[in-house]
Amino acid sequence: MKYDVIIVGGGTAGCSCAYNSAKLGLKVLLIEKNSFLGGTMTSSLVTPAMKSETNNNINYDFYNYLMKKLYSIGGQTTYSDGNMGWFNPELMKIVLDEIMEEVGVTVLFNTKVNEVIRDKTKILAITLNYNYTKYLKYIETKYTDNIIESKKMLSEYIETKYLVDSTGDAKIFEKLNLKFLNQIEDNYQPTSLRFIMSGINLKDFSDWIMSVDSDRNVTTSCMIDGQIHLSTAYTWDKKQGKPWALDYLFNEGVEEGLLKLTDCNYFQLFTIPGMHSSVAFNCPRIPEEFNPSDKMAYSNALMRGRASILRLSKFLKAKFKGFENSYISSIANSLGIRVSNRITGKYIYTIDDLKSGKVFDYPVLISSYPVDVHSSEKDKSILKKCDIEYMLPVESLISKDYDNLFAIGRCISADFYAQAALRIIPSCFSMGEGLAKYLSKLENTEK
Repeated sequence: MKYDVIIVGGGTAGCSCAYNSAKLGLKVLLIEKNSFLGGTMTSSLVTPAMKSETNNNINYDFYNYLMKKLYSIGGQTTYSDGNMGWFNPELMKIVLDEIMEEVGVTVLFNTKVNEVIRDKTKILAITLNYNYTKYLKYIETKYTDNIIESKKMLSEYIETKYLVDSTGDAKIFEKLNLKFLNQIEDNYQPTSLRFIMSGINLKDFSDWIMSVDSDRNVTTSCMIDGQIHLSTAYTWDKKQGKPWALDYLFNEGVEEGLLKLTDCNYFQLFTIPGMHSSVAFNCPRIPEEFNPSDKMAYSNALMRGRASILRLSKFLKAKFKGFENSYISSIANSLGIRVSNRITGKYIYTIDDLKSGKVFDYPVLISSYPVDVHSSEKDKSILKKCDIEYMLPVESLISKDYDNLFAIGRCISADFYAQAALRIIPSCFSMGEGLAKYLSKLENTEK
């Protein structure tokens, strides 16, 4: 059995790459460890997507199409600031299934790669954690009468011309024992464990929060398609010399024993399209910084995060108007990871490349999103706006060791600070689409 492209990881970048590769005529297998697609958007409840802060985006067709499909079923909103990335995580799962079927992507859920077969110069094939070869052959032949072919003895290897690591943590590169870029003194950004609360009176909450906080760079509210949409935030960092409007409430929460001080390090919330009494939280931020590949540290972070969510929910019910009858309706299945393993690619993209707006022959994205580094310490986080647009070259997606091995998403070949600007959802969509076009170009060149 052979595919043109095998993509491991059905997250943001992986789905974009799979859809566009298939649309361009390549035979695609998409392997996902979970029972649904979407990665951080669905498993980690990372909603909404941040804006790329430029009108000159490239490789944005998949993002536009996905949001259009979501809007058609009530799962997307374009906010008052022009950000079209407000989406419903549950409806996202359904739409991603639909559009993969549209273009004939073969999707395997609850599946992991067992082994990567290679020679000295290229990747040849993979094996899976289960023998799916007969099932895959059935998928290929279910709309044909080629019964004899479907009953032939099959190899356990699944061959591929191109292998794409979209796991976020570069798990395929890890299997191959390829060299990763070093973290700065083992510096990692803190993770978050997101959650959703429901049963909120959004009208009461909107009226209250808009009166409490007059800073429209922090707190906003509007009516879109008959639903109240809003956003607000608070951190324990100084806000340009001014106190945060919610300062006094979080201080009260700590004094009254509703919160621990670490629960106050980062707080942000957004409404969700199609969920008229619910709010999604970009918190709690787990204060410790650790390597997400460390299973013990990861497990401890999940437990600490869930305990913090319970405290935050009680605090919100007691202190936020409109939350009196609210309840926790969903906790993310996985941590929101900002940085983990980063591959060594043909080109290592640096913060100097980003700051200078260095031009490349084959860019996969253009953005001006800020350098966004979260810190576990007070007043150490960085959100530095970019004065110019920057682009990422395709060479930062290509393995230094194998020309037919690629990585997309947060694990690309970029230094720590450059990656902190490149990891947002729209940029990951562009990476996937840009790589798909590059692979199609390679195929056409070979023919």
